Amino acid sequence: MEQRTYTVTGMTCGHCVASVTEEVGDVAGVQSVDVVLETGAVTVTGAGVSDDAVKAAVEEAGYAVAAS
Repeated sequence: MEQRTYTVTGMTCGHCVASVTEEVGDVAGVQSVDVVLETGAVTVTGAGVSDDAVKAAVEEAGYAVAAS
């Protein structure tokens, strides 16, 4: 099991958090998603999770992953 944290931009409310959590939670291999609205931190725990798939899921929710 590995854990990665992404910074998501554009989230402003609880609905934003729910949207990102739902989309990222559907990515293959994801076991859990923790989103902190105030910082934009999205921590993903799982096995064999693709960074590209997480970024695509965040974009599907209507937000963006900040460049590292």
